[in-house]
Amino acid sequence: MTSRLDRLVLLPAGFAALSVVCAHAAEYRESSYVFGTIAQITVLDADAARARTAIGQIFREFDRMHRALHAWKQGDLVALNQAIARGEENIRTTPEIAALIRQSQRLAAQSGDLFNPAIGRLVGAWSFHRDKPGGPVPEAEDIRRLIGAHPRMSDLTVRGNAVTSTNRAVRLDFGGYAKGYALDRAAGLLRAAGIANALVDIGGNAMALGRHEGRAWRVGLDSPRGAGLLATLDLHDGEAIGTSGDYRRYYEIDGKRYSHIIDPRTGYPVPGVQSVTVLVPKRAGAGALSDAASKPIFIEGPGGWKEAAARMGVSCAMLVDTDGVVHVTRELSARIRFSDPARIAVQESGP
Repeated sequence: MTSRLDRLVLLPAGFAALSVVCAHAAEYRESSYVFGTIAQITVLDADAARARTAIGQIFREFDRMHRALHAWKQGDLVALNQAIARGEENIRTTPEIAALIRQSQRLAAQSGDLFNPAIGRLVGAWSFHRDKPGGPVPEAEDIRRLIGAHPRMSDLTVRGNAVTSTNRAVRLDFGGYAKGYALDRAAGLLRAAGIANALVDIGGNAMALGRHEGRAWRVGLDSPRGAGLLATLDLHDGEAIGTSGDYRRYYEIDGKRYSHIIDPRTGYPVPGVQSVTVLVPKRAGAGALSDAASKPIFIEGPGGWKEAAARMGVSCAMLVDTDGVVHVTRELSARIRFSDPARIAVQESGP
């Protein structure tokens, strides 16, 4: 079984369909399939040509990024990985990939290497370097060999746009990071175009600019199991939200679910967690952090998620465990509205 398509649901004020939000600004909304999911951009602007031009520019940029950063189809990232595997030194790559490596190294160190884009070989072994993953489950000896090579972001040295790795086992896969990075790129393009009010949603990772109908952008969070919404949340200007779930890319064999979120310490998909959501306030790189921070929180699970969130500098976080129990920080609990509170067991955490 493969994953369902996920999306963050825009809920206009009053939960009503809306095309014109006021006398001067109209709403423009377009969607496209990119990064293996549905991306949707909503813009509120009085200038129709400006709104449509900006949306088109963003989707073209998303397509370019998807090709350049693809982990298993030929492109700039695959070329770099192939050169690393050959043991080459001072490999010339693009300024974009060089910058992504540097930023990922900082986030990996912050996470204690639980956020680890260097484990692309392991991701591939679990068949997630396919458009439709589905096994077979790798042999235990193969897993031991892959984790025994200890690929880490710290194995890489970047000087300018030249990359050298001390470990040939490093294979970069920015799949746990690219959507958040794309949010930051989209926000920059929108601001450069003079657009103040917009929402960018890439498969459940979203960033808000400005306001919607004079208030915060209200979005819905999918329930990890079944249909419908788990909760709604208001996003303010510059805030980003990221969700990682075992229902996004997964398959089942003999009744057991294998998701794409892999613990780099064990080499196996993480059990015990359905989803993790983090909210990051307005700051440089908010989108990238919202995407990356959810991974170590997910990997640490119900026993260590709070500590992982603290290491990543995240105060607004929520984890749903395999029993459906919602664990949420007090900061996020104060802002989130659950769709059916009577049916949800919530464990609030905080200082």
